[in-house]
Amino acid sequence: QVQLVESGGGLVQPGGSLRLSCQASGFTFSDYDMHWYRRAPGEERELVAAITTGGRFRSYADSVKGRFTISRDNAKNTVYLQMNSLKPEDTAVYYCNGRRATRYNYWGQGTQVTVSS
Repeated sequence: QVQLVESGGGLVQPGGSLRLSCQASGFTFSDYDMHWYRRAPGEERELVAAITTGGRFRSYADSVKGRFTISRDNAKNTVYLQMNSLKPEDTAVYYCNGRRATRYNYWGQGTQVTVSS
């Protein structure tokens, strides 16, 4: 059974930090590119960060460049999103996604991140 379980969300003040984790199971994690998406209320889903299978290549949305870092540990089947200098506009539900070609596309249930004073 494929599972992606996010954790680490919560309420944080502007300027603060959070680290999201996504634990994968039920598939060969190291064969999948991994992504973090987010959806704010009333907004479209947005790709925040991506990392290739071995972690060599990473990409970020312009809105988070220099503040967020995506990483992965294939031995632990886990992908992370370190979020620093958080802003109120980062408030959203954050989703973990694993994708291999176009056929295999898995999603987590999401974790809420709220940035507010």
